[in-house]
Amino acid sequence: MADSFTASLLEETQDKMAKAIEHVRAEFSTVRTGRANPALVEHLGVEYYGSTVPLLQLAQFSVPDAKMLVISPYEKTVIGAIEKAITASDLGISPTNDGVVIRLGFPPLTEERRKDLVKVVRHKAEEGRVQIRNMRRHARQELEHAEKEQGVGADEVERFEKALDKMTHDEVAAVDALLTHKEQELLEV
Repeated sequence: MADSFTASLLEETQDKMAKAIEHVRAEFSTVRTGRANPALVEHLGVEYYGSTVPLLQLAQFSVPDAKMLVISPYEKTVIGAIEKAITASDLGISPTNDGVVIRLGFPPLTEERRKDLVKVVRHKAEEGRVQIRNMRRHARQELEHAEKEQGVGADEVERFEKALDKMTHDEVAAVDALLTHKEQELLEV
């Protein structure tokens, strides 16, 4: 019984860590790199008939070139609200609208802005690492509880600890790899 408990606990922890990495990847996609990318705005909250709705549900996106993002609302009446949401966001981009679509022109990033964005992604990566370490701590606490309650053996605890440490190390390394890639993307001119 103890073997199946530790195996399921490891599997559950692995799933949670994988979700944490996906969260970091999603967070990185919202950081501007100087190229037009719908991920920068698709989750932006837009006031729509008294409630806040993600832009993704109100419009479709196209990227005619690397520096231009075109937002085509499904309803023309929502253009003003979309424009207001983009202006209020921290993207630092002024939208232009012709009554049919909204265009976002992405100017090249300044060196100072690139360094600021690198700090932002490093912070997001550290949050991801902390999340993974918290999951490791939680799994260890569950094992300690099972050790007392269910009599999990010392050998099993040792195997679990080694597997958990390796898993944690691998997942933190994955976050670091994502960070390195995003930093390179931000710093390339």
